[in-house]
This record gives sequence, C-alpha cells and structure tokens, in this order.
Amino acid sequence: MADITRRLGWRHLRGAPTAHVRHHRSGRLVHDGPGLSFWYRSLTAALSEVPVDDRELAMTFHARTSDFQDVAVQATVTYRIVDPGIAAARLDFSIDPDTGAWRGAPLEQLGSLLTETAQQHALDVLARTSLAAALVDGVASVRERIAGGLAAEPRLPATGIEVVAVRVVALRPEPEVERALRTPAREQIQQEADKATYERRAVAVERERAIAENELASQIELARREEQLVDQRGTNARREAEEHAAADAVRAGAEAARTVRLAEAESTRTVQLAKAEAAAAREVGEARAAAQAAWLRVHEDVDVATLHALTGTRLAENLPRIDSVTVSPDVLTGLLARLGNGASGGPEQ
Repeated sequence: MADITRRLGWRHLRGAPTAHVRHHRSGRLVHDGPGLSFWYRSLTAALSEVPVDDRELAMTFHARTSDFQDVAVQATVTYRIVDPGIAAARLDFSIDPDTGAWRGAPLEQLGSLLTETAQQHALDVLARTSLAAALVDGVASVRERIAGGLAAEPRLPATGIEVVAVRVVALRPEPEVERALRTPAREQIQQEADKATYERRAVAVERERAIAENELASQIELARREEQLVDQRGTNARREAEEHAAADAVRAGAEAARTVRLAEAESTRTVQLAKAEAAAAREVGEARAAAQAAWLRVHEDVDVATLHALTGTRLAENLPRIDSVTVSPDVLTGLLARLGNGASGGPEQ
C-alpha cells in the first residue's frame, strides 16, 4: 500500500519498488511506473496501484477419482503481474487518494481466477485416474496438468498475469480411506517384521544348536584325547616298569655274580687261610711236642727234690703279684696249730 501524506490540501504519494502506480488526471496519464513519488490533488487524481512482485497463492480443493473416491489436493501457484497497465484496465486496482487503500479486492479476484482454472485442470486429470494411481503418480501428473493448463489459459495473458511456478504439495484421501489404505501396508510391514523376527530367532536357534554341537564335539574330542592320554600314560608306565624291572634284573644279576665271585674268593681265601692255619698249628704242635719231648728228656735224670724246686719256681712265676698280706688271728691260729702239729709229729716219723 502506498504511503500518502497531507500538506495544505495537497497529497504526496510515495510508492514501493514492488508496486506499479498509475496516476490519471482529467483522463490523462500523468504518472506511470514502480516506486514513484509525487504530489497531487485528491479531487482531480485517479490512482491505481498494481503489485509487480511474485505472489504465492496457496489453494486446497477436493476432487473425485475414477473409482469415486474423494481426494484433497494441496497446491501452490506462484505468479506475478507482468503488464500492470492491462491488469489495471481489467481489474480494479484503484486506491483511495486520501488513504492509499484499495477500493476493491483485486487480488481476491485474481486468486479466484487462478484457483478455479487450476482446479478445473486437476479435476479433469483426477477424474480419469484411480485412487491408487493418484496416490502413487498423481502429484506429478496433476502438477504437469495444472502448469500446462494455466500456461494455455488465454485469460491470464489478457489480464497481464504470468504463472511462474506450480507446486502440488499433497494428494490426500479421506481419513477413513487413508487408514484403510495404510492397513495392508502396515500388515505387510508387520508380517515382514514378524518374518524377520522369526528368521532372527531361527538363526539364533541354529547358532545355539551349532554352538551346542561344537561344544559336544569339543567334549567328545577332549574325552577321546583324555582316553588317548590315559592309554599313553599306561603304556609309558608299563614301559617304565618293564625298563625298571629289566634294570633291576640286570642289577640283581650283577650283584649275584659279584656276590658269587666274592663268595668264591672268600671261600678260596678261607680255605687257604684254614690250610695255612692248619699248617701253622701243625708246625706249632710239632714244635711244642718236640719241645715237650725235649723237656721231658731233660728231666728224666733229675732227682725228685730238684723237680720240686723247679715246680715251686714255676708256680711262683705263675702266681699273681701280691703287694700286701693281711693275716687275721684266726688264720694265724690255724697256721700255728698246723705248725705245732707238724712239729710234734716229726720225730715220730
């Protein structure tokens, strides 16, 4: 909207760069262009303001598919006014010279024109399309049909309007239909999820079974190796016992042979020693016998008194050594009595 100020009965208009202002005075075009600024009198001026920027027009309408299903179409049309003079001549873009506000609603008229034209082409294409196909490829086909229809619409260039772009945001069926359409997909997804769950469980069970089989095989292999180990240990122990027995037999044989040799040597030495001792004893006996015979031959011619003297001498030599003699009265009395008896008996003999 233009900015208008008052000064002493005059009005000053200052437009925006995106607004095309047309000023007529007494039927003549005085000012024409965007972003103008000028003075005028409100009683003689006829003003029009046409926006020349890009405008976004959002629209929502309902259509029916070939299978009699209602769908809601959400679209956006971008347009701009390329010929403000023609647009101002075809639509009421006049503004109040005192306030700068539009006297009518030109943008609403323009929006109705674009909406009805786009809706007509969308209805035409959706009426020959099923709901499933519309939901799958309807956005592209409706967009292309609306863009082509608006480009070929002769009223838009005649009004000075150019369509810049067309966007179809969504095609939505009724909520009940949409839920019904989602159900098979959800069921399919749920079935696939359940299948994946079952497969995962089956894989887990298979892996557990494989693990259990591996553990059992490992235990069997371990038991077999333990059996082999026990057999090997028994074989080693038996072999070691046999070797020890053989070594003990060899050692015992060697000890027996050594004992036999020692016994034989000892027997030979004993026999030799016995023979030597016997010979020595025989020689000693012979020498003693010879000495005794010689001793007896010596004493054959000796008288008895001499023999008694020799006997006393030998007896004295063989008696033990006497250091002291204790004579008790009894012994002395008996000895004296014997001596007395001997003295008295001597003359009688």
